Amino acid sequence: MIKPIAEACLRNQQPIVDALQGLLVDPCKVLELGSGTGQHGVYCSQRLPHVLWQPSELEENLAGIRMWRDEADLDNMLPPLMLDLDQPWPIDKADHVFSANTVHYVALATVKNMFASTARVLPSKGLFIIYGPVNENGTFTSEGNARLDEWLKTCVNRLAGIKDLDQIISLAELQGLSLIENLAMPANNRLLVFQKN
Repeated sequence: MIKPIAEACLRNQQPIVDALQGLLVDPCKVLELGSGTGQHGVYCSQRLPHVLWQPSELEENLAGIRMWRDEADLDNMLPPLMLDLDQPWPIDKADHVFSANTVHYVALATVKNMFASTARVLPSKGLFIIYGPVNENGTFTSEGNARLDEWLKTCVNRLAGIKDLDQIISLAELQGLSLIENLAMPANNRLLVFQKN
């Protein structure tokens, strides 16, 4: 098996780490949802040595994450968990939860489940940090995002697609999570930081 590489990770990993360094200042355990290839986990673990990183993914993606983790040989990156956002989670607590480029790849019902389960594993004041594109007032923020949305609905899942910021905030608030930061990121992405009340 060849180690999987996501080109988008190579482009956005440094801006994400720059933001996380300001958010995750104390020793903590972070659960990553939708870890994909595992690149974000390795990159973040290397640059945030005080963070214990827990990657998670669907079964078919775990082997690739293990390859990245084994090659990096990091003490602060745990073996990946098999986690389906729509099923009961195999973990009951984490200090913070992080997810990059997951929300637009899944159906709205799955995002709803993601917020509900995240709220269950987070302690009071715990953060849920989401990176990716969002629509604003029902409108795409760039032509690139409009093309991405069409590709997702056509090639990935007809129920996938870029979600509206207000929609995401509403789902979060239903679970006691409040938006405390909305940071502009490269390539028309945002870093949304929710805190458990």
